[in-house]
Amino acid sequence: MPTKQDILDLHFMDARCKLIDVAAFLDRVERHPGEPDFRFDALRKAIPLLLEDRPDRARAILEALSDPSTEPAEKATLQGAFGAPTG
Repeated sequence: MPTKQDILDLHFMDARCKLIDVAAFLDRVERHPGEPDFRFDALRKAIPLLLEDRPDRARAILEALSDPSTEPAEKATLQGAFGAPTG
């Protein structure tokens, strides 16, 4: 079974890169004119979940960025997903 050190040795640089990428994305959005939309707000609300001391952070973030509705939409407005709940 791998140790914490093994996991850090194998995956730290990848996680570091992803975290810097998210920070750069937030910087780009905030630097440009206009109002951010629900997707930006959803990311900002999900980020504090990273710092919580819990064993299911990935699940919590996935749920925070998922549509909680249980009823299917009557008609799709576009093909694909937004990646965050709209409201």
